[in-house]
Amino acid sequence: MMHLLLCTLGILAMVGSAAASAPGVAAVTVQPRPEIGAFIGEMVERHGFKQAELESIFGGAQFQPAIIKAISQPATSRPWYEYRPVFINPRRIAGGVAFWNSYATTLARARKEFGIPEEIIAAVIGVETNYGTQTGKHRVLDALTTLAFDYPKRSGFFRNELEQYLLLGRERGADMLNIKGSYAGATGIPQFMPSSYRRYAIDFDGDGKVDLSGSTADAIGSVANYLKSFGWETGKTIAIPALVSGENYREALFAGSKPLYTVEEMRKLGVTSPADVPSDRQATLVELANTAGNEYWLGFNNFFVITRYNRSVHYAMSVLQLAEEIRAARNSDLR
Repeated sequence: MMHLLLCTLGILAMVGSAAASAPGVAAVTVQPRPEIGAFIGEMVERHGFKQAELESIFGGAQFQPAIIKAISQPATSRPWYEYRPVFINPRRIAGGVAFWNSYATTLARARKEFGIPEEIIAAVIGVETNYGTQTGKHRVLDALTTLAFDYPKRSGFFRNELEQYLLLGRERGADMLNIKGSYAGATGIPQFMPSSYRRYAIDFDGDGKVDLSGSTADAIGSVANYLKSFGWETGKTIAIPALVSGENYREALFAGSKPLYTVEEMRKLGVTSPADVPSDRQATLVELANTAGNEYWLGFNNFFVITRYNRSVHYAMSVLQLAEEIRAARNSDLR
């Protein structure tokens, strides 16, 4: 299968095997080829990198078939009834309460400075890395190189992230070959992609540097800064249950954009909610598959903001529901 893929793409020279990235699947060392050579040339011209340095870095990169497989079958593609229990469960909720208790002062400061509730920050980190305990096992260079040159569906996005990764590494004097993260190239406690790391990561512990892998305070502040930068509205409702009728409601289903329909327009499409919501408030419709039928929610601006972290409605809803469970459990403990 791997041989067929390599022959079809016509982009790699096999020069021996490297450590396996998954049982029975060996990684293959990437050799210089036209696409990578052109990319190196662009980095030299645009950012002043040294040709030999980049050739050495990419000479150590490895094509990872397991990464192509993983990104082609993301967990978020599973139906809601399978996805939800992975993140909304007693262990993850208890972990969120413990995380909040451990970093209560830092979380409170983040809420005060950025307007993001403590439970939302905790839930994002809980979903992303189980509160910093699972930050990824793939070499980021391998992940981004594989996706930039061997995943045509999103090659442009990942080439940009690879560029940002090289810039980030140079800025921080990092060992480009040994930084590990997710199969998509995200790193640290909050799993920031390189472009987000450079743009939104902040020094929140005051030690003069930004470290999303070693500083939980920096991770907390950076998540808050990220959400605020995308337009989080302090104190606003994120989502509420909804009911649908007819077929026109499908026009309002979330498709990745900001909420486009007012609540009044939603009513005309057959979407209602038992909650009292201003008729001119804009919303999107979220559909979740359960074993006994679909459930529906009206998602408002803050729901959309969470999807800027991950475009999946499953992801955003799991953050919301985990956050609610964490707050409820912690309040119960404090009584």
